[in-house]
Amino acid sequence: MARAELGGTAASIEADRARMKAVLRAQPGASYTVHEIRDAGGLVVREYLSPSGHVFAVGWNGPRIPDLRQLLGSYFPTLQSAAQARPGRHGPLHVQRPDLVVTSSGHQRAFAGFAYAPALVPAGVSPESLH
Repeated sequence: MARAELGGTAASIEADRARMKAVLRAQPGASYTVHEIRDAGGLVVREYLSPSGHVFAVGWNGPRIPDLRQLLGSYFPTLQSAAQARPGRHGPLHVQRPDLVVTSSGHQRAFAGFAYAPALVPAGVSPESLH
């Protein structure tokens, strides 16, 4: 199934909405558009699209962690290896690599996270201001 993912294009966001059985809402802005997908269980996924139509960041919050393999696409192995390499493997996760930045934290029924590809962030946009 096609899906919107970090580094992917806008054309597949509807596939994500359908897969999550969720409602999609777009909020256009000057430097990017946020596509918010909200499912019946309270999970909210935000996909940030550059003017060129590429997903440069994704964010999530809700009662569970979304399918990060789906959201991060080809960036998922980087996250996976960084998560496995950290000592203890408990508590908030923070990954800062040249190609991927991820923060994720939470506890039962209250999770939140944000990931972006620095090379894809539009000029003039501060990733820290997005979440």
